[in-house]
Amino acid sequence: MTSLATAVRTPECPSHSVGPAASAGRSPATRLASLDGLRGVAALVVVFHHLYLVAEPVLRRQGGTGVGSALWWLSQTPLKLLTAGSEAVLVFFVLSGLVVALPALKPGGFSWAGFLSGRLARLYVPVWASLAIGTAVIWLVPRSNSSITPGTWMDTAQATSVGWGPLFTEASLTIESYELNNVLWSLRWELVFSVLLPVFVALAILVSRYWMIAIAAACVISTLGVLNGVDALRYLPVFFIGTLMAVRLDTIRQWTQRRLLRPRAGLAGGALVAGSLVLLVGEWMMRPVFASGSLMNILLSQLSALGAAGLVLSAIAVRSVRSALEVRPTQWLGRVSFSLYLVHMPILATLTFVLGEDRWWLVAILTLPLALLAAWGFHRIVERPSHRLARAITGAVTVRLETHRGHRRSPGA
Repeated sequence: MTSLATAVRTPECPSHSVGPAASAGRSPATRLASLDGLRGVAALVVVFHHLYLVAEPVLRRQGGTGVGSALWWLSQTPLKLLTAGSEAVLVFFVLSGLVVALPALKPGGFSWAGFLSGRLARLYVPVWASLAIGTAVIWLVPRSNSSITPGTWMDTAQATSVGWGPLFTEASLTIESYELNNVLWSLRWELVFSVLLPVFVALAILVSRYWMIAIAAACVISTLGVLNGVDALRYLPVFFIGTLMAVRLDTIRQWTQRRLLRPRAGLAGGALVAGSLVLLVGEWMMRPVFASGSLMNILLSQLSALGAAGLVLSAIAVRSVRSALEVRPTQWLGRVSFSLYLVHMPILATLTFVLGEDRWWLVAILTLPLALLAAWGFHRIVERPSHRLARAITGAVTVRLETHRGHRRSPGA
């Protein structure tokens, strides 16, 4: 399986229509627009990370990795936040755990069958469209590894040809690695989480009173998953942290209100944001001391899940962060973030194979505007209709299920 250090994977996140947590269930539904903005920022970081991976072999050859080199500045200073794609994936996982669980916590009942039916449409339709685009691009613009450094991410994780077998297996979202559109792997875990949503919600409700212990246990399980190479243990606990946040959302809001009324609310908010960012990329800052792959490095890297949760909390609780994430450009980026994630890889890979990694700077200059433009079009033509289809399917399945249950309960059935 392609490692997180070399292939960033971003989940599909639904719109953040946020209802009350199960514990209270009385407050009116609200929309946490700041979470859309956070999703957009995380998606842009993913794009920057992939551009970094294209440039990395060239920068390594030209300047090495020592203190003061370009790679040092990009990977072992706070600038790493701009290309922390692997860590941005964890932000997406926490967001998914939060926003996907919230409808199940609303009063009035929840149809898991209806939800899952719509969820599958919302996942698969854009994924299949992105694979169609990726396949067409490879057919139209042949790829050659002659301008790519052997053994690099671009060489090993990007398809240079398309076969029907790989196309259909990647379209199933059930395999471990993806070469036609390298970023699709996380949707496999979105699929698993969606199927197991009732289990996640029930467990989060059961342990919500002991949330600190539950989060610590989730981090321990995730660490064991990394150490033993079990991806399910590695990633699913991150979704659970988001689900636990959904269950305790009313408590989070109450805590937010109390903190915002305090005279030093700005200091507390700043500490939360700074601490989250340190946890998110701290292992990169410590690599001169603890080498990549060492036990201490792995343990430090697992703190990034807490950093991701802290950033989600910051987007909800810290007024300045919330305001920055709710401005119009960031909100637009959030709306097209899933589309950006799905379409940017075919564009970036094609430009890299055509122009060569030595001209990574030109690849970067062209990729960003083209990817944003393509994301806008993909959102309008594919993603937004898939949302409508998903809602229609969810509604139809829910109504049919309730009708069937009514017939079974009626005396004459």
